[in-house]
Amino acid sequence: MNIKESLLILFEKWSGEKATEFYPLPPSGSYREYYRIKSKSKSAIGVYNSDAKENIAFLNFSKHFKSHGLAVPEIYAEDQKNDIYLEEDLGDTTLFAYLTAIRKNGEFPSEAAEIYKKVLEELPKFQITAAKDLDYSVCYPRSAFDKQSMLWDLNYFKYYFLKLAKIPFEEQALENDFHTLIQFLLEAGTDYFLYRDFQSRNIMLIKHEPYFIDYQGGRKGALQYDVASLLYDAKADIPQALRTQLLKHYIDNLKNYIEFDEAKFREYYYGYVLIRIMQAMGAYGFRGFYEKKEHFLKSIPFALENLTWLLDNIELPIKIPALWNALLKTTQSENLKKFGTKKKEYKLSVTVTSFSYKKGIPNDTSGNGGGFVFDCRGLLNPGRYDEYKLLNGKDEEVIQFLEEKSNVKEFLSHAFSLVDATVENYIERKFT
Repeated sequence: MNIKESLLILFEKWSGEKATEFYPLPPSGSYREYYRIKSKSKSAIGVYNSDAKENIAFLNFSKHFKSHGLAVPEIYAEDQKNDIYLEEDLGDTTLFAYLTAIRKNGEFPSEAAEIYKKVLEELPKFQITAAKDLDYSVCYPRSAFDKQSMLWDLNYFKYYFLKLAKIPFEEQALENDFHTLIQFLLEAGTDYFLYRDFQSRNIMLIKHEPYFIDYQGGRKGALQYDVASLLYDAKADIPQALRTQLLKHYIDNLKNYIEFDEAKFREYYYGYVLIRIMQAMGAYGFRGFYEKKEHFLKSIPFALENLTWLLDNIELPIKIPALWNALLKTTQSENLKKFGTKKKEYKLSVTVTSFSYKKGIPNDTSGNGGGFVFDCRGLLNPGRYDEYKLLNGKDEEVIQFLEEKSNVKEFLSHAFSLVDATVENYIERKFT
């Protein structure tokens, strides 16, 4: 039995209804596979992940956080023998997608800043409140963000970023500095839940309210790490002045949960900003340089800008000259400059969305108020035939049907003629 058949059986057993739609969601930075499954009245996200221990961590954490009233997806059903489960469908709007849609000419919108404040207000509920009775025995691959975890991240950066980007460094001196940095970071309090990948693509928005996903890598650790992950999320590109405001907002809210030395907190915070940036750059190197996934390389200019600011403005209370030198060479690398600057990211985005007239035309999240609506009901619809009902437009059978049995090519030709003229005009006027 294949993944699709297994998920459909699980869905129909849970929903009590026959599935009418089944299609894959775009791949992310992991090897997990996500599918949206719908029936007449229900919808769920089907997940396949061959890593059984990671599944156990996610399912346990989800149920635990839900019991504490936190905004995480509900787990509807699971079949751990087949490495699959069903979770609540939270839609398609991530915080990053929302931010990209409403951002104009690179300006960070005030409404997005307000959502970031909401997110930071929720974070201590994960880190402190729900952490008190969390079962850390299911954490994977480590139960704490300890020395070993940090060494993995730092070596990830060394081998998949520095080496592949051809940044010269002295191996032993760099290794010594890694241990110095780790010793410093572990001096911070680490008896909290560390979400691990707390960033804008792992936060969903429903009516401007945040929901949280992808915490399966969570473990015990320092409070500072997750704040650093969110505020120095490379492509979110939060202005430094706003980062300072948001950090203050988090710290002020944190005082409602625990007592702590704010000056010390901030000192360790920038150490965690550094290791988080290096971990992210390791991922960009592995996914981009090694696996040749171009969109990861597009994050490099943003990460370099964050790194440059850190090197210019922050002085940690430890001596790590070999690491500092390697980071400086990274920011000055001519080889990395070929990936362009962040300004190239602000280009015209065209969104194509399918919809049902019964449910209404999709909301324009960009705020531009423009666009085209094409009535496709005059085209022969393969979804009316039983053999195509569980397929989607990416399946070869559907593509062949549309090409051979409908006038879709002529329809698209007319649609493109209308849209192309507008797109060319908007590009000339530097719309985004």
